Amino acid sequence: MSMHLVGPYMTTTQYSRKKKKPNAKQQRAQEDHDKWLLKMGVHPEQLAEKKANRKDVKTMDVPSYVGRNTNRIHTSDRIDGVAPAKERKVYTGDLIVGIGTMHKSNAVPIMRGTNEAKEIAKMRR
Repeated sequence: MSMHLVGPYMTTTQYSRKKKKPNAKQQRAQEDHDKWLLKMGVHPEQLAEKKANRKDVKTMDVPSYVGRNTNRIHTSDRIDGVAPAKERKVYTGDLIVGIGTMHKSNAVPIMRGTNEAKEIAKMRR
């Protein structure tokens, strides 16, 4: 069978799930790494021991709601907003008379003193 007829799965799929045993060089490297981790205090065994003996972590206790009078719920009638309302923008000039619609619902400003309104009205599709 020729390789150009085989799909991309042939090179991207892992066929072997067996773990290979590390050779002597890899074992030495792993031992050196474990020694260094122990020296730095971050070896997985050391971290697990630290986590088990941890007393400096403060946890929050969940309040007990058992036996509490729940007939009255404390509420407020006051609803605050997050920010004041924005001031609305209002056009105060007299140059633009209105807004015309060209083809494809395109809004176009119509100015005073021009024949734009007539031109837009006569415009064909």
